[in-house]
Amino acid sequence: MSYESPALTALRGAGPAAVQAFWKRLESVGTPLVEADGEDPAYRRVTFVWRDDPHEPADDVVVLLHTVTDKDRHAGDLAPHLMRRIEGTDVWALAYRLRADHRASYQFHVARGPRQETLGTHREAWLRTLDAAVPDPLSLSGQVPGDGRRHASSVLELPEAPAQLTGAGADRSIEAEVAGRRVYVHLPSQPGPHPVAVLLDGEIWGPRLGFGRDLDAAVAKGLLPPMVTVMVDTMGREARERDLSCSEEFVDWLADVLLPWTRAEFGATHDPRRTVVAGQSAGGLTAAFAALRRPDRFGNALSQSGSFWWPDGTEFDSGSEWLTRQYVTTERRPVRFHLEVGLQEWMLLAQNRHLRNVLEAKGYEVTYREFNGGHDYACWRGGLLDGLVGLMGT
Repeated sequence: MSYESPALTALRGAGPAAVQAFWKRLESVGTPLVEADGEDPAYRRVTFVWRDDPHEPADDVVVLLHTVTDKDRHAGDLAPHLMRRIEGTDVWALAYRLRADHRASYQFHVARGPRQETLGTHREAWLRTLDAAVPDPLSLSGQVPGDGRRHASSVLELPEAPAQLTGAGADRSIEAEVAGRRVYVHLPSQPGPHPVAVLLDGEIWGPRLGFGRDLDAAVAKGLLPPMVTVMVDTMGREARERDLSCSEEFVDWLADVLLPWTRAEFGATHDPRRTVVAGQSAGGLTAAFAALRRPDRFGNALSQSGSFWWPDGTEFDSGSEWLTRQYVTTERRPVRFHLEVGLQEWMLLAQNRHLRNVLEAKGYEVTYREFNGGHDYACWRGGLLDGLVGLMGT
């Protein structure tokens, strides 16, 4: 079924004054356009719009809706995400039908050149697309900050998406070095001993996202006790691939070097029941592995969109899901789990459900959630705080 927002239909054949008024209104109400779905109240019609640059007009504009566009890219076809220009105007637009609880980051790829190159789905072409993508200049929602090489992303939050608590003000986290590795430490204002949270991919949670502000907001509302939160820098892509793949050496470093340092420096607890390790994607895999290997130090594991297919790149290979098979064959550890995965994560959903089923069958305490989103920090940010509250909250 095709769909076009009435606001766009009204522009067809309209003069420049009507188009100018259209953009003026969107500057006030923000974008994308979110309208009721005529078939099902559980859905919304979401229209993304882009204003063409008269001095450098686009040949094509592609919507990069996190994980939704990625799925078609993996299938080799980006054409469903090409925006259409309304003839006689500077308006590019594309509509999606999305469930009303959808949350996702998104960008636009403003392309100039042959369409065949714009729609390239091989790795090199896709990386060029991501490098050039930009946020929505008319969005009034928050952003996921860029990483210094790539631009920020805008955030789509439909009306029934789960609420997220975010803090404001200065982030009180400090940078330190432990045995040659950078960490970012968020400290409570009161003396300890405190619960401790170890967050993997710390360079994102610390300096990029400023997650310490969200922690402060949760403590101020009485949702979390004061905690020492240590965000561990991955130290580059090669080190991340090595360390966040069920590495015994890395997990032992967390348990035997990082946690004792945290206790000595900041008065963090040594009680595994008040210690949580958390990660996303490969970090989620590693958090669950840390609970299996070192339950003497990590009594709580928080995994978001865990890469439980590891070590094989296909869910159909009998050699995949190594960690899940380890949980099947080992005695139950004294640990608790919070697992979550996005409904849009076609490559992870079945494996996360499988691990949940195994853990429950073994008698573990498991909190499990599926959110309507993808492999996306726009979703993980709120989910991480929810998971910490569930495992460590007051």
